[in-house]
Amino acid sequence: MRLLLLHAKDVVVETREKAIDIHDEPNNIELDQALVVFVSIERGDTDVYLEKASDDIIEHKNRVNVDKIVIYPYVHLTNDPESPIRAREMTHRLADILQKKGIAVYKAPFGWYKSFKIHVYGHPLSELSKTYRKDTEYISESLKKESEVKSRFVILWNDKIYNIDEFDYANYPNLKKLVEYETRKVRAYESEPVHIDLMRRLKLASNEPASDAGNIRYYPRGRMIKKILERMVSEYCLKYGANEVETPIMYDYNHPSLEKYLNRFPARQYTVLSDQKRYFLRFAACFGQFLIAHDSYISYRQLPMKLYELTRYSFRREQSGEVSGLKRLRAFTMPDMHTFTANMEMAKQEFIEQLKLSKNLMEELELFDNIEIAFRAQEDFFNDNRDFYRDIQKIIDNRPILLELFDQRYAYFITKFEFNFIDSKDKAAALSTVQIDIENADTYDIKYIDKDGNSKRPIILHASLSGAIERVIFAILEKEGMKIEKGNKGRFPFFLAPIQVRVIPISKDYLKQAIDVYEKLSLIVRTDIDDRDDTLSNKIREANMEWIPYIVVIGKNEVESGNISITDRDGKKMELTIEKFIEMLKSNIKYQEMLNMEPMLSKRGGI
Repeated sequence: MRLLLLHAKDVVVETREKAIDIHDEPNNIELDQALVVFVSIERGDTDVYLEKASDDIIEHKNRVNVDKIVIYPYVHLTNDPESPIRAREMTHRLADILQKKGIAVYKAPFGWYKSFKIHVYGHPLSELSKTYRKDTEYISESLKKESEVKSRFVILWNDKIYNIDEFDYANYPNLKKLVEYETRKVRAYESEPVHIDLMRRLKLASNEPASDAGNIRYYPRGRMIKKILERMVSEYCLKYGANEVETPIMYDYNHPSLEKYLNRFPARQYTVLSDQKRYFLRFAACFGQFLIAHDSYISYRQLPMKLYELTRYSFRREQSGEVSGLKRLRAFTMPDMHTFTANMEMAKQEFIEQLKLSKNLMEELELFDNIEIAFRAQEDFFNDNRDFYRDIQKIIDNRPILLELFDQRYAYFITKFEFNFIDSKDKAAALSTVQIDIENADTYDIKYIDKDGNSKRPIILHASLSGAIERVIFAILEKEGMKIEKGNKGRFPFFLAPIQVRVIPISKDYLKQAIDVYEKLSLIVRTDIDDRDDTLSNKIREANMEWIPYIVVIGKNEVESGNISITDRDGKKMELTIEKFIEMLKSNIKYQEMLNMEPMLSKRGGI
């Protein structure tokens, strides 16, 4: 976007004839003592530029001491103009922003040929140009407010508050790493975290070179893990009573309910142009679910009401230096649940239940012992709800918590928690989170009918019980990678292993018997057969490199005895009938999914 600001002693604008089909009603302007602002909207401009431009216009208006502003659409300031529809919308929005700030604004009509006469003063401030580009630094109103907020980090433990410099971290080394990560705010990696090498070696996933940075392609093994995690988290939410929905991935920049929400995340959107209108790709499911709630009749009898969507995908244009493996992406899968509650007491009850669900989920993923917990809260809310936080500490086994207290609310939430995983490079990644939102019911005009028949605003909880699915995979791989660095074996939880059992015939002579074993095992677990013409030791070594939990060998002894030889991931060997082996496996089966690749390794290829 480009502006030319002229301090005019007088200005006359006369409308002549239509220039394009998209136009305003004709009007003429004749003013003394005004700031004339020629405006050119360029391709790719977003609404964040309008706020910055309005601030600059008002600042200059005050410096030249005038009360009136003329907004004059003038495409000739640029060689890269926006479409007429979008340019007209944004020009009018700039005028509307100024009017809402109490400025007398006169708009020259859009889409007309016009003549103008302008007498410009000759002082040093009478002519000024401004350019707003994609690399123009812009701080939204919410981020400005955040920068003004005074916050402090403390440790909350056993109902006592400790200064972060005074707490004894001897038994909590990862908590200290979380404190350093949050206070130093260094997000970029100097070297690759260990999961990036593992996701390649295990043939799970890799960056897609034909796409934007932070867009991942998944191979069959990685897709299996991701699919199970998606199902797992979805089942947690649906069993909890959530109503599953599906919403669009793109939204209109100019939708009135979205403007304020977007202002919290400037310069993070992907933009799509369609029919000369500009849309952004969602970075959460909030928009769609809140718009559903706005259009719904909600009674107090239905509260708490929960909406859930597994957003495949959400998009954020993270800074390129911070995009890293599966931890921080520009396209990711986010399980998003929003709970609409009648009042703060109900909201706190739901918060505690969802905290419990998040803990159970992390325990099932074998990650909770590696989690460090952070809370953020407005200090007044924290002080008024100490019993609430005492209950929370009991749920999380009285672990010490990193607590950020801020003196005023700068975002939509009044409090939230995050489960953080500390990776191999001592950096934190937020997984599970629940937030109490006291703002967006107003922003989206969401109401429920109370028992007295009156409309009231709900309090909303944002919850992702796992965080982004990709981050869960990241955490599992980082955890196992750190174990490998200490000389231990890496492994997946059994239910997540892409291939749970591999059957290996000693030679081609025993392939038929191996197939018989495969057919029985594949009815209950994901099983494949290494039928390649290779040595047994090579086949076993490759199975171990793929972290396969159980290896079954079929040869002469097994055929004669009627048993099968089994080696588990720890190297423990067993001789069992296939029936007893199946019974043993059944106790570990959950989130059962069929194998998603060719079971015969000789036919699988390199994926």
